[in-house]
Amino acid sequence: MTISKTFDKYLVETQDKRNDRIVKYLEEVYKKSGKWSKTSGIEISHEAYMNNYCLTLKDENNKIVWGMNPNEIVHNMNANMQVKNGGVYTTRTFKIKSKNKIIGYIEVGQYAPVLLSKEDIDFKTSINKSIILSFLLSILITILISLFISKQFSNPLRQVSKISVDLSNGNYSARSQNKSSILELENLRTSMNTLGEKLQHQDELRKRLIADISHEVRTPLNILQNNFEAMIDGIFPVDNERLTYLNEEVIRFGKLIDNLNALKEVEAQETVLSMEKINLKNIISSVVKEFELIAENKNLDITLECSAIKQYNILGDSDKIKQVIINLLSNAVKFTPGKGEINIILRETDKKVILKIEDTGIGIKMEDLPYIFERLYRGDKSRHKIQGTGIGLTIVKNILTLHKASIDIKSKEEKGCVVSVYFNRIL
Repeated sequence: MTISKTFDKYLVETQDKRNDRIVKYLEEVYKKSGKWSKTSGIEISHEAYMNNYCLTLKDENNKIVWGMNPNEIVHNMNANMQVKNGGVYTTRTFKIKSKNKIIGYIEVGQYAPVLLSKEDIDFKTSINKSIILSFLLSILITILISLFISKQFSNPLRQVSKISVDLSNGNYSARSQNKSSILELENLRTSMNTLGEKLQHQDELRKRLIADISHEVRTPLNILQNNFEAMIDGIFPVDNERLTYLNEEVIRFGKLIDNLNALKEVEAQETVLSMEKINLKNIISSVVKEFELIAENKNLDITLECSAIKQYNILGDSDKIKQVIINLLSNAVKFTPGKGEINIILRETDKKVILKIEDTGIGIKMEDLPYIFERLYRGDKSRHKIQGTGIGLTIVKNILTLHKASIDIKSKEEKGCVVSVYFNRIL
């Protein structure tokens, strides 16, 4: 429609230029002779005949000097000539002037406001065909691009949908391997794979937790049962030494239950904290004194590095903070062999009080580091040989979370551990 409208406008402008040219030509003809005659400018009638319009020249009194017969151009019109107004003959009259004086009139008549030749019609048709072809080609290209793009969307989404169904059905090993070039879908795919890995790991931890708890509970119970049966059957004598040994097993069993209860309370946030301003240096110093005898018996060297003039004040529950330090120092002593070193460093920044406990112990394997705060997790077999429940670090993590503090552990196997705790400093 736009092309047709623009093309018609172009033809009208061309037609107006033609009319102006005819008027100027007749003005020149009159200027040469100074009057009108039967042959004045009549030669342009041949051009008019060939282009299917009529000319009638009139003098200043509107008397016809010469004129063409409209019926002649009807027979001359080509069958392909487009006539928009049904063949109604219309005329337009233009003034002919000389020295700003009207000297005559030229009447232009035709059977359409705009005359279209066969070439004009063919040109418009070819343009419109090209537009239609371009439109159809654009639709085809759009469909192909849409199919390609939709495939880029649908395939990853289909995979992610399948993985989500598998995960909900308990198949935690399901993963998506096909990467997507679309950032959002790739993030979704990666997130689903990460979710699958975490669910699989949690499922393994759950199974391991049940097995570890069963083992931790069953061992002291079996010892107690076997000893009591032997004592009942008269195999073992009932003496103070035997009863003391059995009592130690009961105490160890009780400690496991106490630790599990403490963990339950901390995780459920049932613990009521008595928050107050405390001097972390004083708490650490008292804990270090409690471990001096144990360290001496194991031939360990424990040192404390801190400033004598700084207070290292934090806001917290002194008993819970002391429990955190005891658990961390206990692990350092437990997993550091004889003649080893444990260095405790206390320093502060503008906003933090930082506690570091460095040891030269057996360290932690790289693959076990992400899971050391899980309940009952003890990944390294060498660490399994050392008595413990695997709950201490879980309790530490939860207590620090309640205090809005954080903990970071770096370690290399057989190279020791560096435990860093970050408390919020107060003045």
